[in-house]
Amino acid sequence: MASTQIDIDDDALDAAMRLAGVRTKKEMVNLALREYAQRRARSEARLRYFAQAQSWDDEDFWRRHEAEKDPE
Repeated sequence: MASTQIDIDDDALDAAMRLAGVRTKKEMVNLALREYAQRRARSEARLRYFAQAQSWDDEDFWRRHEAEKDPE
């Protein structure tokens, strides 16, 4: 693990630590970094799925959906 010295807004850090329920600055910074990375990964996945969805055949989906609802 790397050791880095940075200036952090003490008020923001204290508020984040209270909300997260962590006791050390190190825990809070590591938690924030992990959460940021996870949020970005989810956001990028959503964008990939959205791009893929642009080529879906909506008419066929709705036709099959209606057929499943009314099996007659």
